[in-house]
Amino acid sequence: MSNEKPLSEFQILPATPEMLPDILLLEEACFSSPWTRKMLETELMGNQFAHFLVALRQGQSALKATSAIVAYHCFWIVFEELRLMNLAVRESMRRQGIGKALVREAFHFALDQAATRAVLEVRASNEPARSLYTTMGFVQVGKRPQYYTNPMEDAVLMEMNPLVMPSGRLNAPTCCAGGESTSTDSP
Repeated sequence: MSNEKPLSEFQILPATPEMLPDILLLEEACFSSPWTRKMLETELMGNQFAHFLVALRQGQSALKATSAIVAYHCFWIVFEELRLMNLAVRESMRRQGIGKALVREAFHFALDQAATRAVLEVRASNEPARSLYTTMGFVQVGKRPQYYTNPMEDAVLMEMNPLVMPSGRLNAPTCCAGGESTSTDSP
């Protein structure tokens, strides 16, 4: 039997600057070489290609959302390419479909902006994340030797070309990135 909770217990919203402290705490809890506050701030407020989503427990108001953040996803859309940058899910909330829901939101958003392919890199040892991405249709296309530090490790390069929804549809109905939405270890 799966640990998955109904996704109706969660909502996906765009991240706001007020959420930055809790996003940083989640980042530090999930990654051995976490992004700094300045890096997260730049992605959230200064990168024209970056998009930032958070997953919250259903029923939490956006004003009090920081205490309810269970996951976040930072992704870029650069012309025709979706780049999955960081996906973090609170350890106690993993393997419940939250990471997959965040990636699906990125797919919806990217397809709406005419993206045709998706790429990412993930630690070679991060089997849960690699499994998630493989299940969603990504394939391994290469490695970057000794890309990660703390510990030193290869990055596995993965790609989905063409970009399709996991159901196989090229253009699924638009899902509101600011509200309703239909884990894994973080990449």
